[in-house]
Order: sequence, then structure tokens, then C-alpha cells
Amino acid sequence: MNRPRVIATDLDGTLLASGGVLTERSRLALQAARAQSVAVLAVTARPPRVFDAWPDLAASLDAAICSNGAIVYSLSRRETETTRTLEPETAAAAAKALRAALPGVKAAVETGFEVVAEPGYRKVDSVGDRRVFVDAFDQIFTTAAQIVKLLVHDADGRADAMLAAARDIALPGVHVSHSGGEGLLEITAADVSKSTALAAWCAARGIDPAEVAAFGDMPNDVPMLRWAGRSFAVAGAHPEAVEAATDRCGSNDDDGVARAIETLLTGSQHRRRARERPPPHMTLGTNLRKILGHYRTNGQMRE
Repeated sequence: MNRPRVIATDLDGTLLASGGVLTERSRLALQAARAQSVAVLAVTARPPRVFDAWPDLAASLDAAICSNGAIVYSLSRRETETTRTLEPETAAAAAKALRAALPGVKAAVETGFEVVAEPGYRKVDSVGDRRVFVDAFDQIFTTAAQIVKLLVHDADGRADAMLAAARDIALPGVHVSHSGGEGLLEITAADVSKSTALAAWCAARGIDPAEVAAFGDMPNDVPMLRWAGRSFAVAGAHPEAVEAATDRCGSNDDDGVARAIETLLTGSQHRRRARERPPPHMTLGTNLRKILGHYRTNGQMRE
């Protein structure tokens, strides 16, 4: 791959080190990419409000695809550009089916501004936690201003086992995944994922999948990793992400994404310089012709 036109990266467990830290090396790698006219996008399960808590990260990005593709957010204007919502009736039906298949789970919905939750919902977001509790399950779907994600949580559950159970039941109109949160399933509309939002963003700018490098670590990253022309699963990534990616890179705690970006940028520079530099045999031939031409001109050429 030549230098990509777009770098699309997941955040938690991928770009950001443990504790949600943007390291200096990662910040400089993103800055270097943008200095070479490469667009840098966060593609995350997180809602836009997390960037209020991460100003240095926001300043290092061109745009953010949030809530697993449901929201495209302008970081420069601090406003939502597009929103793909889940119909309340569809979300309610999916939640009821999942409650039947996974006894003990509790439901909530992400609106893009806050989480509207039923009593007993215990998932606390590590950044930007903003929960509003209603009195009963059914009220979730009538209270929320809009629904970008349905959230189903089991405080004692394992996300992989929950996802496997969800895949075994009929859930029309929705796409189910997880981003590594303990005991949490994330559900968007059927045609909404990280890949669909990224593909639409790129298509609007005349950018092909082959010109995109993507980074991820979890099942919700799989569609994006499959779509991008080149994709990297970080060390320690979920097996589904590893299978979907074309390449591997170091872990989030070892600046794996930053190191890969540095290689992508410097590799393209080396290839460009190599194309501009004449091959050694051509240079030698050119110099010989100049020398011989000089002797002929001065009448000094001998047979």
C-alpha cells in the first residue's frame, strides 16, 4: 500500500493506552499523518461526549465516527453531522428477545447525549458516564429522545458468551456486537456498523477502500477491518478481529498503532524517493555518454 489517504482507528484497546491515555508518541504519529494530508478518524463505540474529556485526542483527529457507526461527529465544530437511529419498536423487540435468551440482563439505550436505563442497569461508562433512570423497562423506549444503540448488560456475564447466544436467536432489524465491555452487548440498526459509516464518509470524498488503513481489536471492529484495503489487529486483539485484519501491529500499551503509522508514512516516502532516483545502471550510462560526447566534441576520441 502507498501512503493511505485515511487512517481509521478504534480507540479503547487500540489507539489509547490503558486508562484511556493518548501517549505522546501516538499524538505525534497522528500529527505527522495529518501533516502529510492523511485524514485521521476515530471510529469508536463511544458517544461524542467523551471528547469533552479527551481534548488532546479531539485536537489530533479530523472527525469521529461514534456509537459503532450511528453518529458521525465534527470535532472542529463540536456538532453531529449524521445520525442513524434505531426505531423504538425494533429496539424494544430486540431487548425483549435478549432478556428471554439471557436471563438477568438489564437494558438501556444510548441517545448520543445520555443513557436512558431501566432500574438495575449497572454498567458505568469509564468516560462521559451520563445515565438517566426510568421507572420501568418499557419506559426506556418512550422516554429516549432517539436511540442510536441498544445496550444489554449482565454485570456477571461474559460478552463473548452473550454474543454467541444473541447470534443464535432471531433479531430482525438489528446488528449485534460487542466492544470488549464486560457483560455488555451493543445493538445498532441492521445497516449500521463502523464499516458502513466509514465507507459513506470516504465515498463522499472520493476515497476508495484501498486507500484506507484501519486499526481495531474487538468484534465491533470486524466490519471495518474487512472493508479497509489494509487493516491491523493490535497485539492481544479478539480472535475475530485478528482473522478479519490483513496485518498485525503492537499492543495499545506499546504504541502499536503509532509504530504502524510511522512505518506507513516513512515507507511511502522511501518508495517515492526510489521512484524519483534513477537506477544505478542508468546513472552510469548517462555519465559515460556525457564523457564520450565531450571527447568527440574536442576531437580526442580514439578508436
